[in-house]
Amino acid sequence: MYILIYSWQIMAQAEKKGGLLRRSSASKKPLKEKVVLMYDEIFTTEDPSKCNPRFWEELFLMKVNLEYLEGKLESLDGEELMKIKDNINCLFQRCIRALAEEHPIRVVNALQTLCALIRGVHQKNKSTSGFDIINMLMGFDKAELCMKNLMESLDTLLCSEGSESLKSLCLKLLLCLVTVTDNISQNTILEYVMINSIFEAILQILSSCPSRREHGYEAVVLLALLVNYRKYESVNPYIVKLSIIDDEATLNGMGLVVGQALSEYNRQYKDKEEEHQSGFFSALTNMVGSMFIADADEKISVQTNEAILLALYEAVHLNRNFITVLAQSHPEIGLVTMPESPVPTTPVTPLGTTPPSSDVISTVELPLDADVQTSNLLITFLKYSSIVMQDTKDEHRLHSGKLCLIILTCIAEDQYANAFLHDDNMNFRVNLHRMPMRHRKKAADKNLPCRPLVCAVLDLMVEFIITHMMKEFPMDLYVRCIQIVHKLLCYQKKCRVRLHYTWRELWSALINLLKFLMSNETVLLAKHNIFTLALMVVNLFNMFITYGDTFLPTPSSYDELYYEIIRMHQSFDNLYSMVLRLSTNAGQWKEPASKVTHALVNVRAIINHFNPKIESYAAVNHISQLSEEQVLEVVRSNYDTLTLKLQDGLDQYERYSEQHKEAAFFKELPHCSKSNSHKDRK
Repeated sequence: MYILIYSWQIMAQAEKKGGLLRRSSASKKPLKEKVVLMYDEIFTTEDPSKCNPRFWEELFLMKVNLEYLEGKLESLDGEELMKIKDNINCLFQRCIRALAEEHPIRVVNALQTLCALIRGVHQKNKSTSGFDIINMLMGFDKAELCMKNLMESLDTLLCSEGSESLKSLCLKLLLCLVTVTDNISQNTILEYVMINSIFEAILQILSSCPSRREHGYEAVVLLALLVNYRKYESVNPYIVKLSIIDDEATLNGMGLVVGQALSEYNRQYKDKEEEHQSGFFSALTNMVGSMFIADADEKISVQTNEAILLALYEAVHLNRNFITVLAQSHPEIGLVTMPESPVPTTPVTPLGTTPPSSDVISTVELPLDADVQTSNLLITFLKYSSIVMQDTKDEHRLHSGKLCLIILTCIAEDQYANAFLHDDNMNFRVNLHRMPMRHRKKAADKNLPCRPLVCAVLDLMVEFIITHMMKEFPMDLYVRCIQIVHKLLCYQKKCRVRLHYTWRELWSALINLLKFLMSNETVLLAKHNIFTLALMVVNLFNMFITYGDTFLPTPSSYDELYYEIIRMHQSFDNLYSMVLRLSTNAGQWKEPASKVTHALVNVRAIINHFNPKIESYAAVNHISQLSEEQVLEVVRSNYDTLTLKLQDGLDQYERYSEQHKEAAFFKELPHCSKSNSHKDRK
């Protein structure tokens, strides 16, 4: 997988700004540092220790010059590099040997040198096979032993009570190793990381509060990336081990790290939004009206965090025990602190893996939202989703939005997750971000009611439905959105949960979606099978019609459902005409259109049954236009004579399967971050 990987290379280049050679004056020839002279000896065909037996001992006491070392590797052509292969191998092996020494300076310099070597050789050999790179770095004959010793040393350093700076460098070396190729699954060196697992070291970091504060972010990102190494091609031990974690401290630690990263994103977005609204443009729009408000808000952009989102997905998807973490309040908010001792400079932090910024990195607990009395990881994630799902015109955010919906799909299928989503004793005030639209006012945050969390999930789905009916129609996201609603309804029907929710907002959004599909039939059919989505929407109404009496909160809610169907009968009539037309023609849409035709049978039965009775009531009482209450009175009086057809399978669905349906997405997901790397860092 390519996530963040391309970004590392850019970040590495960006760090090469400092001068490598010291100049005594502008007119004099530059003087080379001693370490640079020693590097030059390595880049010859001679053994550098031949004339100086203490060469390697002295080298690791010198401050590493990353720019020169990487630049030198990149400047050599393939033939020149092969000539000094023995010295490169020796340097790599000496670095590993230095990691076992007690002198911390040697260990630090060895870690940084390994980073430079790994990156430099890969940068020079992008088109070369992974096996050739292994040979260039350490030699085929010694690769297995080298990597075993390297991983054991890193594991020891990470699990020891030693310097936090060293642990930080160890994680950054591992991240460098994992992300050095564009496609993580083509990084052959990671086979050794699979064999010599550091999984337990990662868990130890996450389960311990002090180490989690220092290194939790890097540990979670590293774990997410390792889980994605050849996940469909072979048995990945990190997947297996992640799926069976049941240690509460470790799972909570992972949740805290993810929650802090998402909270930081939400905070940055809110700050930018407030800054934007109080700026000059806001003042200008207040003068001339709100005609440009949507364009203004499109400019609010904060770098999304695909790495942490991927980590959350893997935890939710693979480990059922992690579901409990979603609902737990987090008294501990500050997850990462700046190290007390300075961390030696090293090329790190790939784009898209940026930890929370230093202005919020502290051990002091951050205040929760003023609008939320208590908070948890799921609330934070829902807020994050409401931001990234606003703008799907950009491919990068489109994929982030899709991953958010996939995570919600996994949650909506889980029995335990549904239990706490629908728990009346767990009420929260969730302030979702809503896209500015000219025809509606911004909701007053303080007026939000406390409700079960499932209401916030449904609000998010309704918000997406009504705000993305556009030319570049995100069909896939709409399908996922409707599927999430359906799965939640299936749980409510099964467990007879009577949720007090404003169902009319959902019904109205669904009907408007059908109207959009019909009015843009020609354009949309050129790209999408709109009948799949139309069928799902109609079947949601069938779900309410057939089983609504088991999960709608009151009998009047069921009456209101019929009222909405009757009130919007023209939309359903138009849909029926459209699908009937296409189902009677011998075209490619005949079969999918005919399915919608059959699905509309009960909706049409309701319309055909009640409309004549409503017209008759109006005529008898000499009323030109009936009120809602009068229509409802007619509905309640005529249920007995209504005949509906029992439809099978409405409360069943196909469970989510990554390997069979989403493998292509997870392989391609990282491509999106490439074009946005620079922009997102702003």
